Amino acid sequence: MQLIAKIDEKIKEAMRAQQKDALLALRNIKAFLKNKIIDLRRDLDASEEMQALATMCKQRQESIDSYQKANREDLVAKEKFELSIIQQFMPEPLSEEQLVSLISEVISEVDANGPQDMGKVMQALKPKVTGRADGKVVSQKVKEVLSAP
Repeated sequence: MQLIAKIDEKIKEAMRAQQKDALLALRNIKAFLKNKIIDLRRDLDASEEMQALATMCKQRQESIDSYQKANREDLVAKEKFELSIIQQFMPEPLSEEQLVSLISEVISEVDANGPQDMGKVMQALKPKVTGRADGKVVSQKVKEVLSAP
């Protein structure tokens, strides 16, 4: 719920500055979060808020890719702008060293012994990296670390 309060503040700032595009993007973010709350019938915790924002970022990135293929630079610019607004609320992304360190910690926590334990590692790791690292990159790094002798 804390995130929605931050978004409300940004909405007020955008209204005062008459930034229509930013206002629209902020309202979209708030609506997406409110829909998640309605779907779950409870408030979102911090992890779920970050997961929702990560979903929105991924959607925008996919839209950017498809619009670029269709040579729709006007829509690419719009999606990139919305993505930049969403990223203002995301935590700082993990560096590769931080990610590997976090993976090593989780591997020792869950006592993983090899690639067969990847599911356990990913399950424990997901809440810690949501919104801070791409799932594909995390999965690849976990495979590398677990496969290393």
